Amino acid sequence: MQQTLIATTLSPPIGRRYAVAGRQLALHRVGSGGPSVVFLPGAGLIGLDYLNVATEIARSTTAVLYDRAGTGWSDAIALPRTAAAVAEELRALLRTAEVPAPYVLVGHSLGGAYVRRYAQLFPDEVAGLLFLDPAHEGYADFPRRGLLAQVRMALAMLPALLSLRKVYRPRFEAMLRAWPEGLRQTLIEYHLAAWRKTLDEARNLRSEVLGEIGRGGPLPDVPLILLTAMGIDPFQAAFMPETELRELNALKEPIYQAFARSVPRGENRSLMDAGHSTLHTDRPDAVVQALHDIFAAARST
Repeated sequence: MQQTLIATTLSPPIGRRYAVAGRQLALHRVGSGGPSVVFLPGAGLIGLDYLNVATEIARSTTAVLYDRAGTGWSDAIALPRTAAAVAEELRALLRTAEVPAPYVLVGHSLGGAYVRRYAQLFPDEVAGLLFLDPAHEGYADFPRRGLLAQVRMALAMLPALLSLRKVYRPRFEAMLRAWPEGLRQTLIEYHLAAWRKTLDEARNLRSEVLGEIGRGGPLPDVPLILLTAMGIDPFQAAFMPETELRELNALKEPIYQAFARSVPRGENRSLMDAGHSTLHTDRPDAVVQALHDIFAAARST
């Protein structure tokens, strides 16, 4: 019940809700000028989780944080969704909120797949792309766990699920430590109540979304930077051993490097001290620098 109330009836602590295609979607805008930077959160995360980077980049341009339908302070809907549906919804929201194109899109994890789809569908509206450890079709080739490994992981998860608040609260407190106290506690309580959103949003990643972006066509010729998190994710570490997490990092890095090389103005930057879920809070300086570099590259063309 608490998840439904959070997702449908309460006003966001910052920003406002806009009517888009029969739904109410939460959006917060700071700064002025263009191109506007639009943040697409990872699965289970929401717009205000990126307030630290948005506040900093708003010194230079407009920054936009929003909650996809079904998450945060936007209306609840059935999850998961296709990447195209998310991209089209975002486009309609930006138009309704009068945020003019072109945009520099920032996609984190699952949000990276949604950024790809937006850029494939609406290339003329994109000025630059920043990916934070994004979902990529190369994930489909990662070795799948055998039955015994799945059983071990399920058993490892059981104590955490039985004491979810005890396990996750300190992780969210650390991730959001730089946020104003009142807002920080509001976001922590939201995440502890809505933890299933991560699973719900990502449920069709392998079965649908990865194929969707893989077949979706080329990206526009714009500056592109990919930040690869090579550190240990504190949220994943609750369920997976560090050795396995480092193996996953070793698998994804060459995939990201190849992805960055596949476009004319792409670059991969590996961050040894950033985790997957917490890249933007572990290394906000790297995110902000990448955005400034994308602005500079866009102006030079």
